[in-house]
Amino acid sequence: MKEATGELNITVITVVAIAAIAAFFYAFIWPAIKNNLNRQTLCSSAYNCVGTSCQALDKNGSPTTVNCTPQDTSVKG
Repeated sequence: MKEATGELNITVITVVAIAAIAAFFYAFIWPAIKNNLNRQTLCSSAYNCVGTSCQALDKNGSPTTVNCTPQDTSVKG
């Protein structure tokens, strides 16, 4: 019975550790990835660029200002 309790404790610790790593990912890492993907999507359809400030259409079709690097707006062929 002692061995079963020990294995249960290890299982609980493992589940808690995995949950903590997942919470950290979704709280800190995922927002940065999501923002970068959204910015790159907007920059790929950017127009009227002055320096790094460009106009682009958001998902609702409304014009929005986005900061793009010159390589983000270049045509890749």
